[in-house]
Amino acid sequence: MGFREALLITSVLILFFTTGNAANSKLFREYIGAMSSSIKLSDVPVSSHVEFHFIIAFAIDYTGLENPSPTNGKFNAFWASTHVTPEEIASVKDKHSNVKVAVSLGGDSVGSKKAFFAPKSIDSWVQNAISSLTRMIKQYNLDGIDIDYEHFKSDPRTFAECVGRLITTLKKSRTISFASIAPYDDGEVQSHYLALWKKYGHAIDHVNFQFYAYKKSSVSQFVKHFDEQASNYRGGQILASFSTDDESEGALDPDGGFFEACKELKGKEKLGGIFIWSADNSKKHGFEGEKKSQHLLAA
Repeated sequence: MGFREALLITSVLILFFTTGNAANSKLFREYIGAMSSSIKLSDVPVSSHVEFHFIIAFAIDYTGLENPSPTNGKFNAFWASTHVTPEEIASVKDKHSNVKVAVSLGGDSVGSKKAFFAPKSIDSWVQNAISSLTRMIKQYNLDGIDIDYEHFKSDPRTFAECVGRLITTLKKSRTISFASIAPYDDGEVQSHYLALWKKYGHAIDHVNFQFYAYKKSSVSQFVKHFDEQASNYRGGQILASFSTDDESEGALDPDGGFFEACKELKGKEKLGGIFIWSADNSKKHGFEGEKKSQHLLAA
């Protein structure tokens, strides 16, 4: 290898590790199914100019809504919508070749109780999770999984091993083609996800960071938060986010500077995409945030 070739390879590697996967991303993601029994995938406007991921919320390793208890990795469907069916998923995918569908694991609660990550052991949880999720993914023709546990009855190392082994095994078997995580800036939450990222970050494709968990902020503060999390999850594809939940304070909402912040991040080739929580809440607003987000990403 000559000097010029070595210099070129070095330059490419520096560019990759500086920008990660985020540069010029056109990825839009939307959570759906946790809040409404009437929302349909087909209700949500889909631009043909973006990569579009529906994320069904949630599959949880708990028993039913009445007296829920953890099942050690045996996942059940808890999304509220009776319309998020295998048939509807197939229909939307047939209509939009740019649509993929994932399922989110965990979430904040099950019924009136918090949904805890509570494995009995690493090996037993992983074995149960692989088995139950493989069946679910095949039944619903899903493409990926999203990790959104927010409460823990385990240490960070156990969480990292359980989830990391789950993701790598499902990818190796080609059961899924991508995986994402959905952390937010809370001490316990961050410690678990950073432990996962440190050992298994190479297997995680997208970071759905919940920026709406921050208190109200300015555009410059939002960009600062984004840069901090890009540093925490170095090399990852970090998505900006907002919530359409009327009860959410959110760091920035669509009318309060969110898109201005995204344009700034996109101009610096830092924006890894946009995700919204959630379609269930957006329907009554005519999906205006979804339309604007996809337009910005496609521009």
